[in-house]
Amino acid sequence: MENVLNRFEEAVEHGFLDSNGVRIHYAALGDGPLVLMVHGFPDFWYTWRRQMEALAPSFRCVAIDTRGYNLSDRPKGIDEYKLEKLSADVVAAIRHFGGKAILCGHDWGGATSWRTALTAPQHIEKLIILNLPHPQGMSRELANNPAQQAASEYARVFQQEGAHLKMTAEKLADWVTDADARPKYVEAFNRSDFEAMLNYYKASYMRPPYKELPPLPKVKMPVLQIHGLKDHALLPGALNDTWLWMEQDYTLVTIPHSGHFVQQDAADLVSKTMRMWLGRDE
Repeated sequence: MENVLNRFEEAVEHGFLDSNGVRIHYAALGDGPLVLMVHGFPDFWYTWRRQMEALAPSFRCVAIDTRGYNLSDRPKGIDEYKLEKLSADVVAAIRHFGGKAILCGHDWGGATSWRTALTAPQHIEKLIILNLPHPQGMSRELANNPAQQAASEYARVFQQEGAHLKMTAEKLADWVTDADARPKYVEAFNRSDFEAMLNYYKASYMRPPYKELPPLPKVKMPVLQIHGLKDHALLPGALNDTWLWMEQDYTLVTIPHSGHFVQQDAADLVSKTMRMWLGRDE
């Protein structure tokens, strides 16, 4: 496995792009239509390695480090991590590589991708979301489902002043089961800003008393949503009725034995599903 990872890392191109003065690091592999991949918490671009390998023969796969993480800039202040700023980073990345993309997001990257799809649909051809319900469904569950309220209690902790002081790179990498990848995660997290990571929650995660969002515009592009059902933070009830908020075709794939990090827990299935779905128009 280590030799395979080494070959992958040797093939990947690295670079930086500008988002209104914030420098965003990216890793790229392959040629073809752009697939922009956006990670969540706690993670970095490397989470997409298996999907990048699988798609690279047909697509230009670009995975970014979102602001605050690894090699990207770490601006100070909670407001710098609002979804509108994160979405602007995604749009800047798409423009850097040509103006339109297939957008793929997980966790906070999923939240950012939903936001970008709703506010800048002209830049997105297709949307792939991993383990992050549509904001309409998430707000509904937080407002009405005590189980989801309890599952989101960790976010209340993250929103507390000084919560980042209790974090270490080693603890943040506890979820990584790949023995070869784990040291890379510890190294990336040691380069990251823990306060910035939690600013995502302080800036944009809903707080009690929870209220359902008002109706949002329908998502204008085709959507593939993949959800590991053993996700203890994002319960599957929020997936219900997602099809009502779509303007085009919507494909939902649930994976019973996968947890929150579905792109790694079920890497081959996720990669094959993405390839199949992206190739359905051929």
